[in-house]
This record gives sequence, structure tokens and C-alpha cells, in this order.
Amino acid sequence: MNSKFKNYPVSDKIFTIIVIIILTLFFIAVLYPCVFVISASFSSGTAVQSGRVVLWPVDLSLEGYKTVFNTPTVWTGYRNSLIITICGTIINLVMTLTAAYCLSRHDLPGRNGIMLLFTFTMFFSGGLIPLYMQVQNLHMINTWWALMIPGAISVYNMIVARTFIINTIPRELLEASQIDGCSDLRYYLSIVIPLSKAIIAVLTLFYAVGHWNAYFNAMIYLNNRALYPLTLFLREILMSSNIDPATVSDPELQARLADMAAVIKYALIVVAVVPVLVIYPFVQKYFVTGVMIGSVKG
Repeated sequence: MNSKFKNYPVSDKIFTIIVIIILTLFFIAVLYPCVFVISASFSSGTAVQSGRVVLWPVDLSLEGYKTVFNTPTVWTGYRNSLIITICGTIINLVMTLTAAYCLSRHDLPGRNGIMLLFTFTMFFSGGLIPLYMQVQNLHMINTWWALMIPGAISVYNMIVARTFIINTIPRELLEASQIDGCSDLRYYLSIVIPLSKAIIAVLTLFYAVGHWNAYFNAMIYLNNRALYPLTLFLREILMSSNIDPATVSDPELQARLADMAAVIKYALIVVAVVPVLVIYPFVQKYFVTGVMIGSVKG
């Protein structure tokens, strides 16, 4: 790489250096808040409140995490978020892949018209009030179904999956399977799904992260705190800057809440991000392949 760089024209060298500097600054700007949050979560409340935490933890402490894990609402939110994310992602994958497969079939009657209807919803919608009324008429208010059913299909993700299937699975496979007497359902389950692992991994990441980070729909449709996802409890803590002492069972912890408010927020943010960080390494190898194949052509 160095030898190639030496042979570059002067203008290309200057351009390359400028791009590297800009990308490095951008990387630092993105990385620093993440490092600060992690460092602050492992620091003492006094150090965070006084602004002494800049890059590394100051007065190393686990009090923030102890307080978070001793808060019942955090465990309730964690459980609810896991259920919503797992069930919601499964529904998303089933609906999206099924729609993508059907629309990838050239022998589907009215294929272009159906695709136009899907595309239309990307630009126009009825708005929040009609959507709320529809969810209410379906008796899904104050249930987890309200967080999973209305957004069961992302049209963008469906188009990416459809393009992936068209470009990676030869039509000859369908013809060969039909000659052998394979039904459409059998072909879909036994051939299309196994050959679509890359796009399934990408869609799983997209949908799972979306469900895990979502809070607006839960804030609108849920009234029962027992059904709240973790993001709603996180929102309450970030807005109020403290945890309700009544929810903490340890009296000693109640006395330290005021001093630990900032540390608790940072610790909860780290705890909330952990599942996403755990999932990503398993799908990262499919990420570029699935997105590029599913989006470049079609």
C-alpha cells in the first residue's frame, strides 16, 4: 500500500490525506461518546458529577451497576424487551420473507400492481391518529401485539429481500423443482429459505435492533407498567435523572440515589446496549454480502 501511495500524483496524495483526516476525526467524534459513557458508568458518582471523567474511569466503582441490577423495573423492562424483540423479529421475518418470495415470482398475477401498492406506503401514510384508531379497533391497545403487528413488514427490507432472492436464486431451480413435483410451499421452505441465510441474518439484525431500541409506540399504546419495555424505563430515568427510591429495596441505596443519578443513567445505557453488541458479531459476516446483493440490482 505504501509503495502504491508513493506512485500517486500529488493531487491524489493530497486528496487521500484529507479524506483520511476527515474520516479519522469522524471516527473519534463517534467513538468518544461511547468511551465516555462506559468510563462514566464505572466511575464514582462524585467524579461524574464534578466533571472529572474525561476518557478513563475515575475512582473505579460498580455502584451504578449494583443500583441498576437492584432495581426491579430494570429486570421487568429487560424481560419485556427480550420477549417483544424475539417475537416481533420472528413475525417480521416470516411476513417480510414470504412477501419478498411471492413478489420475486415472475408468474405472480398482478405482481407489478402489488409492488406499486407496497411502494406507495413508503411515501404516504394515514398518520398517527388513524393508526391509533385502527390499533384500538383491533383491541390491541395495552398489549404487546400493538408493538409487533402494525410494523410487521418494512417495505424497504422487503424490497431488499426480494432483490436478493431474484439475483441469487436461479429461476432454473424453481423449474427443476416443479418438474420433480415440488409444491410452492415446499420449494419456499426447502430451497429459498436455506439459500437466503445472508439476507435473513441482515433482516434479523435490522428488525431486532429496531424492536430493542423502540420506545415511541410503547409510549403511545401501553398504559400498564408491567408491559413496559426497557427503553421506556430508560427514558423515564433519563428524563427524571433519578430512579424512584420506592423501587429500590435496599435502604442504603436509596440514600445514595441523588449522588449516583448520572452514573445510574450511564450504567443503564450500557446494560441496554449489551444485547445488540452480542448479536452483531454473529451476523456481521453476512451483513455486507446480504445488503449489497439485495440492494444493488432489482
